[in-house]
Amino acid sequence: MLDNATYTPRLKTEFREKIRAAMKEEFGYKNDMQIPRLDKIVLNIGCGAAAVKDSKKAKSAQADLTTIAGQNAVMTKAKKSIAGFRVREDMPLGTKVTLRGDRMYEFLDRLITVALPRVRDFRGVSGTSFDGRGNYAMGIKEHIVFPEIDFDKIDEAWGMDIVIATTADNDAEAKSLLTHFNMPFNS
Repeated sequence: MLDNATYTPRLKTEFREKIRAAMKEEFGYKNDMQIPRLDKIVLNIGCGAAAVKDSKKAKSAQADLTTIAGQNAVMTKAKKSIAGFRVREDMPLGTKVTLRGDRMYEFLDRLITVALPRVRDFRGVSGTSFDGRGNYAMGIKEHIVFPEIDFDKIDEAWGMDIVIATTADNDAEAKSLLTHFNMPFNS
């Protein structure tokens, strides 16, 4: 679907046609290049103790994250040995992937419209999880909320970190940008 040269993600089109104009009016930017935009989305699954006991768990998490992202995930490895945690240097402990361009917009669209509404007892995401420089971080307790994951074939439900990096200078601009993308903030 993403390989088609004429295909443009829905949120990317919406950003170009509506959101940029709304942001320019809201913050009074003089130049279109001042308008904040999405830079990248980083997804991370940390396997922790499960990967220490069984190295296949990290491979399973990597396969699941690759399926969710639509792009190859890389294994994250321990930088040094920690005897108390039974961790050896270069032991696989998790997996991560960075999305940019069309895949980033596609993932954000699936996150907002499909995955988050499937979270049990969902009341919105925290509106205060910004880092002061316009980046937003959130966590999901179970990766099985994504429709790409076949519930019957998974061996373990992983937690997942999602970091949305924007070009905004401050949190107010970044929150406004994500609100225009219909991010369901609870505050």
